[in-house]
Amino acid sequence: MTIATVRIASILVGGCIAAFALSTPAFSIGGGSSSGGSSSGSSGSSGSGGRSSESTMPTCKKGQMYDKRTKRCVKQSSANVTEENRTDYAYSLAKAGRYEEALAILDTLKDPNTAEALNYRGYATRKLGRTDEGISYYLKSVELDPKYAQVREYLGEAYVIKGRLDLAKEQLETIKTICGTDCEAYRDLNEAILKP
Repeated sequence: MTIATVRIASILVGGCIAAFALSTPAFSIGGGSSSGGSSSGSSGSSGSGGRSSESTMPTCKKGQMYDKRTKRCVKQSSANVTEENRTDYAYSLAKAGRYEEALAILDTLKDPNTAEALNYRGYATRKLGRTDEGISYYLKSVELDPKYAQVREYLGEAYVIKGRLDLAKEQLETIKTICGTDCEAYRDLNEAILKP
């Protein structure tokens, strides 16, 4: 093989790699600070209650949402995206600081009155500075699933914002009965109470 052939081959391989890298969608993972729950994707009222908050999914550009089934961004109006997927995606948007978009996704749910959807709506509204409105959604979520640790963490954080440490500590004690003192919901709310 000549030097020219090797150079041409390396240029072609490099070009293919660059073309592949540029043709795949770019995602940003919604990361986060104080979030609770410690189950891994299960729903219902298991030990930590509700779905995990840390299993956020990639976020897409405005007007699109991530479809867990196809593992790509699709139009938000896609009828093939499940309610659970929409709810989880709204949370990912909220964790990425895209609160208004998260609320818009939650508005597309056929059943917006699930414990998770109400919790995430409360989270987004609280982060927008509408703490009292957020508390009202958290309380509705607690009514639906009293063992949902994450909503109790967020409710407690809202009480800290309002200066109601007594109510925040009540939520902390309830979380302790749900998942103990080692779960993320307990640790995060405890930290928020200690450093208001």
